[in-house]
Amino acid sequence: MKASILVLSYIVGIAYAGVYTDRFNVQYNKIHSKGYFSPDGIPYHSVETLIVEAPDHGHETTSEAFSYYVWLEALNGKINSDWSTFNKAWDVLEHYIIPVSASQPTAQFYQPSHPATFAPELDTPNQYPSPIDNSIPVGQDPLHQELVNAYGNSDIYAMHWLLDVDNIYGFGNSPGNCENGPGTPGPSYINTFQRGPMESVWRTVPQPTCDSFKYGGPNGFLDLYTKDNNYAKQWKYTNAPDADARAIQAAYWAGQWAQEAGQLGTISNTLSKASKMGDYLRYALFDKYFKQIGNCVSPYSCPGGYGRSSAHYLLGWYFAWGGSLDYNGGWAWRIGDSTAHFGYQNPLAAWALSHDPNLKPRGATAVSDWQTSLDRQIEFYEWLQSAEGAFGGGASNSWNGRYDTPPSDVSQNTFHGMFYDWEPVYHDPPSNRWYGMQPWSVDRLAQYYYVTGDYKAKNLLDKWVNWVLANIKIDSGKSYTLPETLSWNGAPGNLHVSVQTYSSDVGTGAATARTLSYYAAKANHAQAKQVAKEMLDIMWTSHQTDKGVSVPETPDTYHQFNEPVYVPPGWTGRYPNGDVIQNGATFLSIRSWYKQDPSWPAVEAHLNGGPAPTFTFHRFWAQADIAIAQGTYGILFNE
Repeated sequence: MKASILVLSYIVGIAYAGVYTDRFNVQYNKIHSKGYFSPDGIPYHSVETLIVEAPDHGHETTSEAFSYYVWLEALNGKINSDWSTFNKAWDVLEHYIIPVSASQPTAQFYQPSHPATFAPELDTPNQYPSPIDNSIPVGQDPLHQELVNAYGNSDIYAMHWLLDVDNIYGFGNSPGNCENGPGTPGPSYINTFQRGPMESVWRTVPQPTCDSFKYGGPNGFLDLYTKDNNYAKQWKYTNAPDADARAIQAAYWAGQWAQEAGQLGTISNTLSKASKMGDYLRYALFDKYFKQIGNCVSPYSCPGGYGRSSAHYLLGWYFAWGGSLDYNGGWAWRIGDSTAHFGYQNPLAAWALSHDPNLKPRGATAVSDWQTSLDRQIEFYEWLQSAEGAFGGGASNSWNGRYDTPPSDVSQNTFHGMFYDWEPVYHDPPSNRWYGMQPWSVDRLAQYYYVTGDYKAKNLLDKWVNWVLANIKIDSGKSYTLPETLSWNGAPGNLHVSVQTYSSDVGTGAATARTLSYYAAKANHAQAKQVAKEMLDIMWTSHQTDKGVSVPETPDTYHQFNEPVYVPPGWTGRYPNGDVIQNGATFLSIRSWYKQDPSWPAVEAHLNGGPAPTFTFHRFWAQADIAIAQGTYGILFNE
C-alpha cells in the first residue's frame, strides 16, 4: 500500500507525503508568511527587531541566513517538486549579498604579488587603531590569475557577511551605490567587528563597507581601526566562509534531488553559480597575509608564502577584500585568515566541489585544492576530538593575530605547525563555549558520511554521537534538554569537555536531530534515530507559536545596552541620524533608534533595575533549521 501511495504522490507532483514532510510544509509556509522576509525578499536575521547577538539588530541579515534560505528552498524542491524557489533564493542572494561589480570598483588594480599590507591584531578595542607596517613580509596570492582566467574579471564572487536590510543606520550602501544616506531604501552593506578578540557585539562601532568620509569623522571610520599617515576613501567586504560553504552544500543536495527527479536542467544555471562561489571560497584556505604555514612565530622572520605554502586548507573564520574608491592611482587588497575553527568546517562541501560534476569549479587547481581540503578537514576533526567525543576549538598560524611566539605548552602541540586554540577568533564569550557549534559542524560531517560512507568520518561520529546521546534528556515525550554551554581543559591528545548548562533550544535541537538522523540512516543506529524522532516530535508539539517553533528565553546580556564603546579621546564623528560617536559613548548612545523599538520598554525597565526581560525570538536560521530537520527525517526514513 505504501508503495502505491508513493507512486500516486509522484504522479501528482509531490515527491514525499508523510508526517515529517507535512511538518516541513507547515513550517515552510509560516516562514514565507509571518514577517521573515523584507519587501525585496531578503531573509531578516529574525522577525523581531530588538535582538542583539552577532548582528546587533533583528532586521539586519547575514550570509548565514541567506545560506539557510537556499537550503530551505532546495528541500522544498525535493518535497514539493518546485525548483523555481531554489533558483529564486540564489538570485536574491546574488543580487543583494554578493557585491556587484560596481560595488568593487577598483578590483582590477589588485596586485597578487602584494595582496595586502600587514597590520597587527591587538588584544582589546582600546589598543586600536592598529599601525600599518609596510616592512612586514607578505606572501603571494596564487589564486587571482587563475580566477581571472576562469571568469574574465577581478571581482570576487562571495557573500559579504552583514546587511542592514531596512537601512536603520542610514548609510545607504545599496548594491552599486556608496553612502547615499538615510533616505535610500535598504539593504545597506555594513560591518561591525574589527578590533580584536575581546570586541563583543556590545563594543562595536558599526561602519559602512563603502567609506567615502560622508559619515563618521574626518577620515570616515577608518582611523578607529588602522593607524596610517593618510587615509583614502575605500570599499571593503568580509566573508563568513561557513555560510558560503553551507550554500554550496545546499546546492549539492538540490543537484542530487533534481537529477533524481529528471529536473537537473531547471537548476543547472544556479548550480554553476554555486560552483563559482566554491572557486572563490578557496581564499578561506589561506593564511591572512599569505605567509608560510607552520611555526610562523615572528611577523618579520616568518616568510611570505609562494604557491600552496601559505595554504592551511581549512575553512578560516573569514576572508576579506577591498580597494580604493578613486581610480586615479587605484589599488585593491585581499586577505585570507590564519585561524580555523572546527565549527566552520564543511567536509560535504569540500567533497562536492572536488567530486560532483555539477559543482566542480572552473579554476585550474580548484578540484585538487578542495580534495586536499577535504582530507585536511577530516584530519582536523581527528586532532580536535576530545576524550568524551565533542570537538574543541581550532588552530592558528598567527598567535594573537600578529604571528607572536605562543607559550611553550602551546607550541609543543601543533597541527601542520599551527597552534591549538580552545577559543579561536573571539573570547567574549569564548568561541567554543556555545554548544551550537557542535551540531552545526558535525551535521556536515554526518552528511558527508551519509554520502560517502567514509570510515574515518564514521569513527569520529561514533564517538560524538555517544557523547551527545548521553547528554540529551527526554522527559516522557513532553520535553527535552540538551547542552547549551561547554567548558574545556587540556589540549589535543588529552582534551576534555564538560557541559556547563543545558537548555531546550529549538535551533540547536533541530541541528542535533538532523545530525543524528543522517548518522542513524547510514549506520543503522536505532537509538540515534529514536532520539532524533523524539526531539522533533517534542519541539513540534510543545513549542508551536503563531510564527513558527520557539521557546521563551531570558538574555543575560541586555544590561550591556549601557556598555561603554571605546572611542579614542579626541575622536568625534556622527552617524547619519546624528548620533555622536565620541569617547564615553555606549552601545545605546550610538544606536538611539532602539528607544523607538516596540520591545524597548522591557529592556529599559531592566536597565532601571528590573529583572532581565524574556522574549520569544524567531531567528531565520533556527526556523529554517527546524523545517529542514523535520523534512530531512521524513525523507531519510519515509515517515
